[in-house]
Amino acid sequence: MFDLVTVGHFCLDLITSPKITRSKQTLGGPPTYVSLAARKLNAKVSVISKVGEDFSDRYIAWLKAKGVDLSGLKRVKGVSTTRFTLEYSNWKRRLQLKSQAPPILPEDVPNSLQAKAIHMAPIANELSRNVADKLRTLTDTLSLDPQGFVREFDTEGNMHLKRWEDKLLGKIDLYKSSSSEIRMVTGLADLKLAMEKIHDYGAKIVIVTRGMKGSKLLFEGRLYNIPAYKPRVILDPTGAGDAFIGAFIAEYLNRKDPVWCACVGSASASFVVEGLGPRVFGEKKEIYARATETYRKM
Repeated sequence: MFDLVTVGHFCLDLITSPKITRSKQTLGGPPTYVSLAARKLNAKVSVISKVGEDFSDRYIAWLKAKGVDLSGLKRVKGVSTTRFTLEYSNWKRRLQLKSQAPPILPEDVPNSLQAKAIHMAPIANELSRNVADKLRTLTDTLSLDPQGFVREFDTEGNMHLKRWEDKLLGKIDLYKSSSSEIRMVTGLADLKLAMEKIHDYGAKIVIVTRGMKGSKLLFEGRLYNIPAYKPRVILDPTGAGDAFIGAFIAEYLNRKDPVWCACVGSASASFVVEGLGPRVFGEKKEIYARATETYRKM
């Protein structure tokens, strides 16, 4: 029995920004950031993902050493791992898809899988409703970050947001996205109304992350504003939202108050932005200390 299984693609990121003097490839994708953030809170984690032959054995060894179960990872011959270039400027990000791994299919999900929570996190349309249908039968808590569903890519791989709305929204218990993404999902510009619409589909908890503006949490009909914890330095915001939801779910599975869980998510995200790629996550004691500071501001 796993606490948390993340379903979506690993990717290889090339990140550039005014604060990064020398760009280099880093391991990325929700399976990386969600899993490592949850591991820092002692969650037992696994992933279901596909990569190409170019996915280094070093990454596999490193993830295993961090306690991430990779029994659901498939390395496919003759294809490339999903790759992105990310260019940051004034908090805005330009995303370009360089290669794309094959989609995750229902048969890639073991029938014997047991998980307290499953987090669906596509990054480039690699998941389908059929996969969601199967995952729904394997867990009591199904979570969704729809970022990969609201993305489309032109012939050069440049990413643009698109409108997306699907019946699988009625299958989830927990929803998390950015403010721009939830507008693409609901068609609503008003953030509160957009969150309420997702809640009306059936999600018990709706979270919208907004970078240094903090996040919003809708739970049992009440909207909460969760402050962002101010990090010591902001080097790379990649993966912050994934770390947030990984930490949130790890705490939520311990039957903790969702407001506290969101503060833990905020704390986890604050550590991730202090390093380049998945290098800094903070230890459990440090995460709880930052979460406590945030919770007291509520």
